[in-house]
Amino acid sequence: MKTAICYYSRHHGNTRKVLEAMAAGSEVDLIDVTDCHDIPWETYACIGFASGIYAFDVHPSVVDVFRQQLPSGTPVFFVYTYGGAKGRGAGQLEAAAREKGCPVLGAFRCKGYDTFGPFRLIGGIAKGRPNERDLAHARSFFQEVQTRLR
Repeated sequence: MKTAICYYSRHHGNTRKVLEAMAAGSEVDLIDVTDCHDIPWETYACIGFASGIYAFDVHPSVVDVFRQQLPSGTPVFFVYTYGGAKGRGAGQLEAAAREKGCPVLGAFRCKGYDTFGPFRLIGGIAKGRPNERDLAHARSFFQEVQTRLR
């Protein structure tokens, strides 16, 4: 089953690393939300939305693509990485999914290396994350999502 994952990943690329692990060996299109035009949404069995946590929430551009472009009723899942605190996590996306009647197949989260703001002064936090264990959990999560679709 073909899957798309729309994401925003900057700074250290933590979220992108997790998504690449999920996509390995699967039929997955990774779509950067900063270049998200003319997507054939109807060709995907489900759509993932992924981001690092910025100021306690997923990046606003991910929420905007979800709200403005995703067809109602599309099965979705969420992925996010965070440095110190997971904040509200995928809360905005979960609320948008309820508004659009999109079944939520799950959410995956893990720590990611973070040097934002004051963390830079101490060399960052969550060094070495996501690590191989995190990536293995990400692959397992994605397999579960694919199983739920069948």
